[in-house]
Amino acid sequence: MKRFATVALTALAPVSWGSTYAVATELLPPDRPLFTGVMRALPAGLLLTALARTLPKGEWWWKSAVLGILNIGAFFPLLFLSAYRLPGGVAAVLGAVGPLFVVGLAALVLGERASLRTVLAAVVGAFGVSMVVLTAEARLDAVGVVAGVISSASMGAGTVMTKRWGRPEGVGPLAMTGWQLTAGGLFIIPVAALVEGAPPALDGKAFLGYGYMMLINTGIAYWLWFRGIGQLTATSVTLLGPLSPLTAAVIGWAALGQALSPVQLVGMAIAFGATVAGQLAAARTPQPFSSTEKNDRNISMDLTDDGMRR
Repeated sequence: MKRFATVALTALAPVSWGSTYAVATELLPPDRPLFTGVMRALPAGLLLTALARTLPKGEWWWKSAVLGILNIGAFFPLLFLSAYRLPGGVAAVLGAVGPLFVVGLAALVLGERASLRTVLAAVVGAFGVSMVVLTAEARLDAVGVVAGVISSASMGAGTVMTKRWGRPEGVGPLAMTGWQLTAGGLFIIPVAALVEGAPPALDGKAFLGYGYMMLINTGIAYWLWFRGIGQLTATSVTLLGPLSPLTAAVIGWAALGQALSPVQLVGMAIAFGATVAGQLAAARTPQPFSSTEKNDRNISMDLTDDGMRR
């Protein structure tokens, strides 16, 4: 029951990320994806770090920077580049193959044994997503494809290394999330300034959209994601990824008036079934006991926890 609750809470992260497209198109300034990346990551990171009242020490300054770049700073720009160069469906499929990167890296770096069922769940999940988002008019662009693949690999590597390094003793996921979001947001700022120039003028809708993106879509979502990485295997967490494009499709149908064809409905059922099957397979596979899980025994998950107990 405890594992089910952890999986359910972690799943809220990709579900929240599925709302990104709708919020961006309906509320945010157009053609400013890098500025949006900064507004998502940096304010949320500073807020969570302030709530945790804990700064990195020693080697965790550079470790937090590396994780922040992998999970946020490099991932966001590459993802946006892929989305601009490719049809949305192709970009979503490239993101859906991310679990395969994690399965391989987790086996090499963490010693997590991936069963055949787990690998099949990752493949079938990506196939189901492709049924939901791909169209006959989809065209490939070499730069977009490379950016999409590298973005998936970047977050996959970030997920695995987050699990590999764990957290400093006595530091909770709130502080770790804040450190990574801050580092990632700072990394994007010069890229955004170089590519997009000065920040755009913001109206009331934009403030509402950025507020949602910062607090819910990024701050809380990434806290749940990194919390899940600390308590589950890296493979189990990443297999929840297909919930993001599935949520985007549901929101597009319910809120934006986009139609869903029978093929898309079948694809949604396949992808969701593969996600559930992947969690069941991961639960049955014995895994090495991580230092992060030991740390979690001694630390509160309260959002207001000061994050340091010596």
